Amino acid sequence: MPDSTHTPVAYTITPCPLGFILAASRGQGLCAVHLGDSEQQVAALLATDFPGARPEPDDDLRRWCGVLLDYLRGVQPALDLPLDLGGSEFQRRVWRAVQAIPYGSTRTYTQLAEQLGQPTATRAVAGACAANTIALAIPCHRILREDGSLSGYRWGLARKDALLTMERFGL
Repeated sequence: MPDSTHTPVAYTITPCPLGFILAASRGQGLCAVHLGDSEQQVAALLATDFPGARPEPDDDLRRWCGVLLDYLRGVQPALDLPLDLGGSEFQRRVWRAVQAIPYGSTRTYTQLAEQLGQPTATRAVAGACAANTIALAIPCHRILREDGSLSGYRWGLARKDALLTMERFGL
């Protein structure tokens, strides 16, 4: 979890096809993109991820939400947004590898661990995906179990399934 004690965190919330989307920044790029059923739910996730931070509404972040909404609509399958990554070096390596997975494609946790040259690190890869605070821009929804089934997704398995369906069929 990022260290954010008393740090201002600018954010905006907007409706999206999957409920609501929150985009947040500490000034260096997106530090959080959360999906949820209500504005209150995504705001609560921000408070959980950045305890002690000072959340500050900022409509300027709507431009990034626009890019994320275009992604959800299939208009912009590649996201190139500035990111403010926290996490360990290993987590950042996992997240960069996840970002390289093409739109509409998936990988398993095992495949990702092997790609990183650490074939026994499947659980660590899963942990890095679970620690991801930047939905969509770090598309951990593209990571599946070895048998191809869905497994944990911070923003809910129904959203993970919807995202994969949207990418696969351009919905």
